[in-house]
Order: sequence, then C-alpha cells, then structure tokens
Amino acid sequence: MIRDYERETRERVAWIKSVLADAGVGGIVFGSSGGKDSVLVGVLCKMACDDTLGVIMPCEASRNFGQDKDDALLLLEHFCIEHMEVDLTAAKRELVAAIGLPLGKTADINIAPRLRMTALYAIGAQRGALVAGTSNRSERHMGYFTKWGDGASDFNPIADLTVTEVFEFLKHLAVPEVFYTKAPSAGLYEGQTDEADMGVTYGEIDRYLLLGEKGPNYEKIERANKLTAHKRLALRQFAE
Repeated sequence: MIRDYERETRERVAWIKSVLADAGVGGIVFGSSGGKDSVLVGVLCKMACDDTLGVIMPCEASRNFGQDKDDALLLLEHFCIEHMEVDLTAAKRELVAAIGLPLGKTADINIAPRLRMTALYAIGAQRGALVAGTSNRSERHMGYFTKWGDGASDFNPIADLTVTEVFEFLKHLAVPEVFYTKAPSAGLYEGQTDEADMGVTYGEIDRYLLLGEKGPNYEKIERANKLTAHKRLALRQFAE
C-alpha cells in the first residue's frame, strides 16, 4: 500500500500543533543526532512551530564530533532550524566516576542517551517547550532504544512509522540524500550500527510489521519484542 505522504505531512503537522496547544506552550526541542529519525522529526516540528530548537549532544564517541555533528548541522541549516550544541562528555565521565563501580558495556553506553534526555528536558523547561521524541516503530518493536533515554519524550510524531516509511517520508520531503544512504546507527560507540547490534535488518523487521512476512529471523524479532516489553511505556504518540 502506497502512503500519501503529502496528506500525512499535513496531518502530522496539525497534530503537533494540537499537542502544543493542549499543553499551552509554543516551543519544541529535539535531539539532533544527524540520523534519519531526528531529521524527520526536526522537519515536521519546524513546519508546525517556528520556535523549534535542535540540540546536538556529542558524548565521547569520536563520530559524535565528526560525521554525526556534520550531518546534524547539514539538516538544521538546510531547514533553517535554530540549534545549539551541548558536549556531554565531561558530564558522563563525572557521573561514572561518582558511581565508583566498574560498568559493563550495556550500562556504560546507555548513560549517554539518558544524559541527552536530561539535557533536553532542562532546556525545554527553560524555554517553555515540549520535548519531541525520535524513536520509530521498527526499533520500538525490537526494544532497540534506551529506557528513559531516547525512548522518552512529551510527544512522538513518528512512533507509528517503520524505518522503511521514514526513508520514504524523507524522500518525499526532499531531504538531502546523505540521510538515506548512511547506515542507521545510534552513534554510541565507534563502528556501531543498529542492524549489527540487533542481528537482523530493518528490511526484515519492516516486512514482518507491514506485510506479516515471517522470514528466517522471525523468531528473533518476536523474542526481542517479548523481552523488551517493559521498555514500551505509554507515551503520547501519533495515531492514538
């Protein structure tokens, strides 16, 4: 089924405006990582609200200061979105030192997304703005997000879209090509990619979600969904 992204653009923009009106606020902040999801969220939010701020938040990983930052700036400047940068490297190191315990890889890499969300809510509170979420349907089904980190928000305008649909939406909006060609990555450590972490491609996940196609990794997809059920909290999202 071909989605009408022109109509959906209008509907999502109108929905974002209604969320702001219900909350009695006139601004939005979002984390600008340079990835596909934050790109789409940023564009939709800017269409709905001129007072939209993209926050670039590098934290330790060198790609955060290189490709991720460059791509984020490309988006923000291309669509004339106000932006700022908050380097969270020192904050993470101070927190790890304060904890004073040896941390495994999972515990360590989840600190950055939670610090980023803390920063977004602090900035949002100062500006009288809501925090927009950037998690898509595919990664939420797999539980591939950090609880109380990138999985948190005041509203999420793309939570119902699979990765395949996010890419289609970006093409419809004439977003620069770099955002459809780079491998999806949370940028949590060097060389990290979403699909390598999950052990299954977004194409397989999306064909299952959209078409009911049970490929060779069907059981892996369902097992991941079951084991991460606790992470999918009730958030206000498009298509409620």
